[in-house]
Amino acid sequence: MIVPGNGIQIAYDDVGTGMPVLFLHPFPLDRSYWAPQLAALVTRCRCIAPDSRGFGDTAATPPYSMDRYAADAVALLDRLEIDRAVVAGLSIGGYVAFALWRNHPERIRALVLADTRAGADGDEAREKRRALIALARDRGTAAVADAQLPGLVGKRTREKQPDVIEALRHSIERASVAGITGALEAMMARPDSTPTLATITVPTLIVVGEDDALTPPKEARAMHESIPRSRLEILAGAGHASSFERAAAFNHVLGEFLDSLVES
Repeated sequence: MIVPGNGIQIAYDDVGTGMPVLFLHPFPLDRSYWAPQLAALVTRCRCIAPDSRGFGDTAATPPYSMDRYAADAVALLDRLEIDRAVVAGLSIGGYVAFALWRNHPERIRALVLADTRAGADGDEAREKRRALIALARDRGTAAVADAQLPGLVGKRTREKQPDVIEALRHSIERASVAGITGALEAMMARPDSTPTLATITVPTLIVVGEDDALTPPKEARAMHESIPRSRLEILAGAGHASSFERAAAFNHVLGEFLDSLVES
């Protein structure tokens, strides 16, 4: 479905009934990334998965920033008449979740922070993002997919699950160059969310792939230590795209977390 919100047409999936869960996809993928979660949870909660601007079926419309992505998410919740949702963000989706918490904490029932980090980019990370911007502009999204896939998935996934690689490649190649470059610029400019961690007062689940090379388990442990009463789960055999590589394991820990919210 596509609806207007925050000055753009937002494409999204909305399946199931019950507790709303808003899924924020990683870079440089789209909402199809969350298909394993929507399929598994459709009978347990209301799953909402939007495409962020420039990805999937949402047009590439500047400006790009974490605050803008967060405002898009709130506009979608408003359109769907949802007051509060569990917000699940992976990678850049986690950065957006931090912005949502800073700007609209009243809209968040709980947080799921997967394969992400609180800190801002350092000089080396910014330089890598600038190089990826140049690659996207010069050679297009197929070249971006070639560059990103080795870091997105763990070694075991690369060796044993070629279907996962191809599904992620297809998603990346659907993105627009403008959306990719806008997201990279937004990530370079994002604030340090480390001070935000101690302010989080909602139930929080932190998930990370054991083999995540981009936001390794040490980043997840640091967030866990700083967010009061948070829960940490490390998924064996998964890389950065943990919820896609080890979908059943991810869905299990997410399902347990959602059940705990109903019981509390």
